[in-house]
Amino acid sequence: MSAVRTSHSGDAPAGSSRHRISQKKVQVRAWPREKKLEKLALYSTCNEEGCSCNGYKNPHQPVSQGAHGGAQVTTATLIDPCRSCEHPMTQHVTQLSTVESAEIDRLLCTVVDVENMFVCLHKEEDADTKQVYLYLFKLLRNSVLQRTRPIVQESSLGTPPFESPSIAKAVHNLTAYKFSHLSQKEANAMNDLALMFLNCLNCWRLETPAKHALKVQSGQARAEDDISYYRTNYNRWLCFCHVPAFCDSLPYHKPTNIFGKAHLRSTFQTVRRQLMDKLETENEHNLSEKREMVLSYFPKFLSALEQEVYTDSSPIWDPDFSGVPNVGSFEKLNVAALASAVSADGYTSLTFGPEATKRRGADLDTASSGAPPPSKRLRIEGDLPMDQVLRVLEVVTEPSEMVGPAIGEAARDEAARKEERQGIIEFHVIGNTLRPPPDTKSLEWLVGLQNVFSHQLPRMPKEYITRLVFDPKHRTLALIKDNNVIGGICFRMFPSQGFTEIVFCAVTSSEQVKGYGTHLMNHLKDYHVKHNINYFLTYADEFATGYFKKQGFSKEISLAKSAYLGYIKDYEGATLMECALDPRIVYTEFTHVIRQQKLMVKALIAQQQKTVRSYPGLTCFKDGVKHIPVEQISGLCEAGWKPPEGFFAENVDSQLRSILNHMKAYPAAWPFLKPVEKHEAPDYHEYIKYPMDLRTINERLKNKYYLNKRIFYADMMRIFDNCRTYNSPETEYYRCANSCERFFQGKWKEAGFYE
Repeated sequence: MSAVRTSHSGDAPAGSSRHRISQKKVQVRAWPREKKLEKLALYSTCNEEGCSCNGYKNPHQPVSQGAHGGAQVTTATLIDPCRSCEHPMTQHVTQLSTVESAEIDRLLCTVVDVENMFVCLHKEEDADTKQVYLYLFKLLRNSVLQRTRPIVQESSLGTPPFESPSIAKAVHNLTAYKFSHLSQKEANAMNDLALMFLNCLNCWRLETPAKHALKVQSGQARAEDDISYYRTNYNRWLCFCHVPAFCDSLPYHKPTNIFGKAHLRSTFQTVRRQLMDKLETENEHNLSEKREMVLSYFPKFLSALEQEVYTDSSPIWDPDFSGVPNVGSFEKLNVAALASAVSADGYTSLTFGPEATKRRGADLDTASSGAPPPSKRLRIEGDLPMDQVLRVLEVVTEPSEMVGPAIGEAARDEAARKEERQGIIEFHVIGNTLRPPPDTKSLEWLVGLQNVFSHQLPRMPKEYITRLVFDPKHRTLALIKDNNVIGGICFRMFPSQGFTEIVFCAVTSSEQVKGYGTHLMNHLKDYHVKHNINYFLTYADEFATGYFKKQGFSKEISLAKSAYLGYIKDYEGATLMECALDPRIVYTEFTHVIRQQKLMVKALIAQQQKTVRSYPGLTCFKDGVKHIPVEQISGLCEAGWKPPEGFFAENVDSQLRSILNHMKAYPAAWPFLKPVEKHEAPDYHEYIKYPMDLRTINERLKNKYYLNKRIFYADMMRIFDNCRTYNSPETEYYRCANSCERFFQGKWKEAGFYE
């Protein structure tokens, strides 16, 4: 969305002019060194002893034109005398003869900014703005003269940031505080509108203090606004935001990052009114869906923000605002600091903001009441004591103490992660934009990315690569090393569809096999998790599928076809692959976390192995023993073995034998002492499939058949059930079965067995 600007005379360079300034700097950097020195001579002091000339004056230039009289071509040579001091030009550039080319180019770019500030100064009509322009012009002019970097050090302005929290932080807090309960679609819309609003504020042209004072007097602005404070903030905005946007010799700061509540209060009404007028005018030509979204949600967003801006106790301006907790989020933890967080009672104390303070207060109340303190976390059987975990951490984080794994077994992205920590490589998300135009550095990197993709993807037409890399709808995660592009991933986000398409992915051949590709993809994953997009889709050729599989991509697509059909670009002969992201994972730290876990497990295993004892083997079988109780094996119980429930131990064996002897001696048990003979009941086995008797039970007991008492009980009950099945109730056998069963149940209970 374009920013709405209040126009008045003396406007600084707009988008197209800024582009011309960037092109001018590119041109002067391409000049030969002699011509560069001729240009710098105009802003350099004369080195002749006793000479006070502070800049070479071209003898061929009319006196009325002056040094800042436009972009005239200098025709003087190094031996031509200065029109002011009459010393040759060489005396003005002697001190530059040993200066490196990079420093010469920086000074030349500052000269371009000096000349642009001179033009702005003479066109400006507002007194307050003109005064600031004059200060910045002198600052830039002196920085060239003294060959230093220009830094605004005016005591009345201070140093950024000027308020805390910043506008950007407060607006993000607002989305979490006011809109987190909405549906996913509405919440995404509010997040997009918040970003759009911040972008508008960053591009906004503030009113001059004089105009703002008139609005206060006429009632168009809030009467409580402090005019002097507004003038100070206006000067800060000029020095740190507005002028550095086109004079990049000065350090640039986004207004939303350095200003806060007071500044937003003084500008909000004007910004809101003009922004809504601009939106209603522009959206007449927009698509109906976009128009409906902006006009429906943006007033609601602005009203919610206005309420919090003018409320003194609004939580969004709290520096410790934590918002709605993200349940299940994967926090980045400092493992090295874990030891220092352990208190004397062995618990780990971590503070995450006001809620932690409240919980701590509740714990103190519990302690004072004498009640036992609640457990800090769920205890699971087998958990290790915290002191043991800390001892293991000391081992795995100390290289001299850790044995294995070898360095060659490091994660693929370990070297790249180390280089990033050392500042050797950098990662930047860049893209082409129409308004405002991208800065020179971003354009240089985009050209570098185009070259890398064209060289590494020879089957892709160069024109096609150029069109997508410079397409404003596409973004590229650039890998920078020594200020040069060595790789990148070009992608297009579809927030409404919930996925991102990866278009190009390449690392220059001389920098491959260093883990850059893995680390690049991990950065891209973290970037998308931050923006609530959890799916990647890409078409990979036969040479790229291996790389994408290593990065977690799969040929099985879980995303609904309707979500991506018609959005993603289809390539003939390529395979569609998907990667689902887990928002709980910090991917740039993932391999490091897994590696630390593996090292901890190995260290714990090593500790456990130190306690292992060796016992001699069993020799009893040589003496003819066929069976021994399991618990008699040496060292088994010491190792933690416990008999399972119902395990047949020696004391259980004696109890079962006693019950069997009582059953055999019982008078009514005579029909069950031995198996049923065939001549006594020829058809017995036709009715009874599994016969049983006391003699068979006795043999099984001798042979250690009964591993637990349940099997013994089942065999005994089978005797009685078989008898009642084969015989009729009026027979003596039936009555004996009932009598024996009652007797057996009594003995079973006496032994303490209950079924």
